[in-house]
Amino acid sequence: MKVLLKQDVDNLGMAGEVYTVADGYGRNFLLPKGLAVKATPNVMKQAESWRKQAEAHRAELRAEYDLLSEKIRAVSLSFTARAGDNGKLFGSITTHQIADQLNETLGTEIDRRKVGTEALRQVGEHMVPVRLNADYHPEFRVVILQEGAAIETAAPAAPVVAEVVEEVAEVVDEAVAEAEA
Repeated sequence: MKVLLKQDVDNLGMAGEVYTVADGYGRNFLLPKGLAVKATPNVMKQAESWRKQAEAHRAELRAEYDLLSEKIRAVSLSFTARAGDNGKLFGSITTHQIADQLNETLGTEIDRRKVGTEALRQVGEHMVPVRLNADYHPEFRVVILQEGAAIETAAPAAPVVAEVVEEVAEVVDEAVAEAEA
């Protein structure tokens, strides 16, 4: 079945492009969800307008992900947990706990499944990735301290974050202006 995508579809393609897909995939998934339409001559005339809309939407998403990536990279979270003498935790710090604290710190709603790859089970500093989309994988620092051990405090990164937010806001404004032009 030939379909014309109305929206970008992960692992398939971009909006406004024609693809040949399995009949069941097109009939049971793409068409009912409004992600695509059957590629007929009349529909092909609308393809260019869908491409332009999708490109503007992608430009907005890129700008948004750039800003969010910079905010994520500036974050440093710390957890305290019970651990043995060798630094191995009696349990773990789960990706759900990390995602909840990240969302609370940033004031965002990042899906828990996109934060980290596995639970952390060792005392120390870890870099945790966040999968925003295929192109954006920012990492942030998570420090796990042993319960009862001396706690070291890091200098706050607020001034650095403020500067980054201002710079990224300028980039977002430029990207939106280019998309509208």
